[in-house]
Amino acid sequence: MKIMSVDYGDARTGIAMSDINETLASSYCVINESYAPKLADRIAEIAKKEKPGKIIIGLPRNMDGTYGFRCEKCRQLGDLLSELCDAEIDYEDERLTTVIAHDILSSNNVRGKKRKNTVDAVSAVVILQDYLDRKNNR
Repeated sequence: MKIMSVDYGDARTGIAMSDINETLASSYCVINESYAPKLADRIAEIAKKEKPGKIIIGLPRNMDGTYGFRCEKCRQLGDLLSELCDAEIDYEDERLTTVIAHDILSSNNVRGKKRKNTVDAVSAVVILQDYLDRKNNR
């Protein structure tokens, strides 16, 4: 089954999708929307089109493992999506995924505006690939 991941941000939200074999994550898009209900509608549209069996939402835990204020926003988005989509909603620790995404983009010489427009999608790929790797290595 396909699995979709969401890197929820204040201004931009990255979306990634796995292959049906659940081995490889790929960038799908970046949604420029800050209002959570509209964002949930846009994500639900993608889910209806791509039909993922599961949606993974990145959970921005603190470095000491505690849950900060941003985690609650991510869970609220998950609640909105569970009302709009048939897919199971799950969460994945996303600590340092943005740092990893910036490193990936730097090593590929992606700079400036193009970097700003793609870092969230790359973060979503990192979240999903971490989830897939952990799932497949159990």
